[in-house]
Amino acid sequence: MKQEKLTIFALSSSRKLAEKICDQLDTQLGDCKVHHFADGEILVEVNESVRGKHVYIIQSTSAPVSENLMELLIMIDALKRASAREITAIVPYYGYARQDRKAKPRQPITSKLVADMLTTAGVNRVVTIDLHAAQIQGFFNVPIDDMNALPILCQYFKGLNLEDICVVSPDHGGATRARRLATALHSEIAIIDKRRPKPNVAEVMGIIGNVEGKNCIMIDDMIDTGGTIVAGAKVLKEKGAKDIYIACTHPVFSGEACERLQNSPAKQIVVTDTIELPEEKIFDKLKIVSVSELLAHTIKNIEETKPVSDVFKVYGEGFM
Repeated sequence: MKQEKLTIFALSSSRKLAEKICDQLDTQLGDCKVHHFADGEILVEVNESVRGKHVYIIQSTSAPVSENLMELLIMIDALKRASAREITAIVPYYGYARQDRKAKPRQPITSKLVADMLTTAGVNRVVTIDLHAAQIQGFFNVPIDDMNALPILCQYFKGLNLEDICVVSPDHGGATRARRLATALHSEIAIIDKRRPKPNVAEVMGIIGNVEGKNCIMIDDMIDTGGTIVAGAKVLKEKGAKDIYIACTHPVFSGEACERLQNSPAKQIVVTDTIELPEEKIFDKLKIVSVSELLAHTIKNIEETKPVSDVFKVYGEGFM
């Protein structure tokens, strides 16, 4: 792959992931600096020429969400004004994705607002992983590739050589995701029936399916406070589940999530590195698998004008 016209930059939230991606592509990170002034203003300086280049910015809009989002927007503006030929934002975790509709009167649709901000700033393409809702793709007026981390998680669980597996969706909305994993693992599926009386609070009403004596894998797109997924794990244990594994793409881990997960009945918590976790959020039960190879392959296919969907051929037909 020719690298002369390719430059990859990393901002504050995703530097380690960006370094792994560059290792996969046998290239170096671009030189840029992010400055935060005392009053909270942000300055991004690009210290090399990007004129006529296709530039990739790697930045998850995770906590602190507003700061990381502003860094990304300012970087896009700087690159546009520096005459970059094309700007692709690789946003492994797309913040504000949960606000994708008006659930009540007078609520914002913030995921649409963020999409408009990125487009207005000058981005030409967006690559993300496991959007909270697929319809967010329609909020963009530029090409967007919503990649899937499920094959990576599937590979990990295949490597454990578990028997009597049951893949569990923590709610009805995640049933499709759970079914795809269950198909790949040739396992049964179960669904936890729950209701949400208010945000970040869930009440488990029951389980659809048989989990008794099974090695259960609970799969979700993100874990925020951990309350919902831990409550589900406790019910699985009460229903006779053998070992319980919790898996997700985005480890948001707000508040006391890490403590809840460590003290949960789950044997292991498997997440990806779409969100870079600080040392204080690393705990014994946590296992992190990387999306760097997936994103590096995606960049390579974009550069070589190949279908991005071809990235998933190595994982089998069920993930294409």
